[in-house]
Amino acid sequence: MIYKIYPLLVFLLLSFGKDSKNTTELKKVTSKSIAKVAKLTVDAKIETVYHALKPNNFSLPELRTFTEALKGFYLLKEKGIVQKDILTLIDFSLSSNVKRLWVIDMSTNTILFQSLVAHGRNTGEEFASVFSNSNSSFKSSLGFYATGEIYQGKHGASLRLDGLEKGVNDNARERGVVVHGANYVSESFIRNNKRLGRSQGCPALPVELNYEIIQTIKDKSCLYIYHPSRGFSMEEKLIS
Repeated sequence: MIYKIYPLLVFLLLSFGKDSKNTTELKKVTSKSIAKVAKLTVDAKIETVYHALKPNNFSLPELRTFTEALKGFYLLKEKGIVQKDILTLIDFSLSSNVKRLWVIDMSTNTILFQSLVAHGRNTGEEFASVFSNSNSSFKSSLGFYATGEIYQGKHGASLRLDGLEKGVNDNARERGVVVHGANYVSESFIRNNKRLGRSQGCPALPVELNYEIIQTIKDKSCLYIYHPSRGFSMEEKLIS
């Protein structure tokens, strides 16, 4: 996996420093050098993975969005917080009228699903723009999640989510933010209303795809909701 290159980079840089006359200076810049080289190497590896994706007749997510999602996926796998080689990516920079959810099998680099997905009613109209981690906000929350268990709710089969970022989405389970199917997530709703329907903060799916998708992503897979309004250091934000 990509995250395994870090120890090698540390070893190479420190080994080089043993025979150098500028060992002291090298030590001062070692951490910065490691970070820079590691970032370049990881980005290059991720770009290789991206171009090797098997679209399976679906369109690809944006490289920038995929890169951020995959970095978090590898980190969470390393920590053991997520266990399945399934990555669900939701791009809330896109119009709700387009299919902005992807489910990707990272063991085979294959896109399994691409789907419409709703955002919260107070997050925006056609476009998502305002996010919250608060109860009763009826807003979506960004960031990384681990999928939980399936249960039967008012929308039928639903999938619980555990937010993994402190202060960003860690109230998801308490808020009842889950993956579920809804009739307002459909092409017919878009035709009649000029935009997709909205949820109370849940990433709601088309009814006809809901069961198959949640069966695929349940039980400790990685789900990531992206929006360009927020940047963060995953090592600092992710719950360990």
